[in-house]
Amino acid sequence: MATRKIAIVVGSLRQDSFSRKVAKAMMNMAPGKLEMEIVEIRDLPIYNEDDDTASPPQAFTAFRDRIRAADGVLFVTPEYNRSVPGALKNAIDVGSRPYGKAAWTGKPCAIVSQSPGALGGFGANHHLRQMLPFLNMPAMPAPEAYLGGIASKFEGDALADESLRGFLQTFVDSFGAWVERHAG
Repeated sequence: MATRKIAIVVGSLRQDSFSRKVAKAMMNMAPGKLEMEIVEIRDLPIYNEDDDTASPPQAFTAFRDRIRAADGVLFVTPEYNRSVPGALKNAIDVGSRPYGKAAWTGKPCAIVSQSPGALGGFGANHHLRQMLPFLNMPAMPAPEAYLGGIASKFEGDALADESLRGFLQTFVDSFGAWVERHAG
């Protein structure tokens, strides 16, 4: 079985965010067949179709190239106002253009949402899930990952909740199988 490159897109820009902590924990759990790396979205200018000329912003090109090079995409995001953060939506827009040449096309993906609240980012998870068919991204249907009460699951940067660790390991293993089944 080939090693699969996974682009992790973290929806929060905050350096010490729970989303980033979850992403890093999952990177450490990844089986040897998954090579996971965070693809940063913080330096992407706000998408403007006027910028998509013969020479788009270098940040657009670099981001699109990194997504194209991946075999799969893992979205790890908080919920902002029952939706995804604006920076994540912007990254999705950047990767979806120019029309007909989207970097996302055909990339198997999965979503992990989290929140200090009880719903675990349910709104963000499902709002993002609504975008994926248009992007032609096969989304892993199960297990679903809504991580509620995330603030109590870490001690510093270390995942301290063993139940969550077990769940995330199952999720990462399932995602590896999903990518293997759907990667081009």
